[in-house]
Amino acid sequence: MPTVPHQFSDAPADPVHVAVIMDGNGRWAKGKGLPRTAGHKAGAEAVRRTVKAAVSLGVPYLTLFGFSSENWNRPVGEIGDLLGLLRLYLRKEIGELDREGVRLRIIGERVRFDEDIQRLISDAEERTRDNTRLNLTIALSYGGRQEILRAARALAEQALRGEITPEDIDETRFQNALFTADLPEPDLLIRTSGEQRISNFLLWQVAYAEFVFTDVLWPDFGHQDLAEALGDFRSRDRRFGGVTSP
Repeated sequence: MPTVPHQFSDAPADPVHVAVIMDGNGRWAKGKGLPRTAGHKAGAEAVRRTVKAAVSLGVPYLTLFGFSSENWNRPVGEIGDLLGLLRLYLRKEIGELDREGVRLRIIGERVRFDEDIQRLISDAEERTRDNTRLNLTIALSYGGRQEILRAARALAEQALRGEITPEDIDETRFQNALFTADLPEPDLLIRTSGEQRISNFLLWQVAYAEFVFTDVLWPDFGHQDLAEALGDFRSRDRRFGGVTSP
């Protein structure tokens, strides 16, 4: 997809692509006196609600930040719990996603996952590839800087092989080397839990995105919260460096 942002307009518009940094599972569990595992399980339920909300609200593209490259540094036990939930989600939820017309994509360094998880990911993507009601992308073992470095290396290798010259590398060619090559750029980035940073997520892609930061912890996030974020987006004056029409 081209990297040129959507043309701005005076008329409110719905976002085509919504990205979400799902944050607050641990704080949600701590606040309730529960183990972190309980927070991650509740977070998985929030994923289910948010996917249904996106379908209901007519969002064509939804990208969720599920597991970062940095998350591999967490305690082994917690990583095991997270991977267990991932396996469960890929086995139990894929049927409903397929019935609801949701296409699932996974972006990130999937080679770091065990082979059975890699197979589950491939099977889920293949099963849902023709669905068009919602394009759901989940970022797993993903980091924005790592993605950019990966793209730069791939283009450098093409140049070394004589397939392209340095002058051939423009924004479109670079975008096509990213994990998100066939996705539109996010119009709206939501982060839950009150934190106001993007934490190495879609660094290239969110150049012109609108940001919404909410104090709601991810396990409590649902239809109303997504609807409010969309309403906030509609109130923005998106100029992309230009000026508002008189």
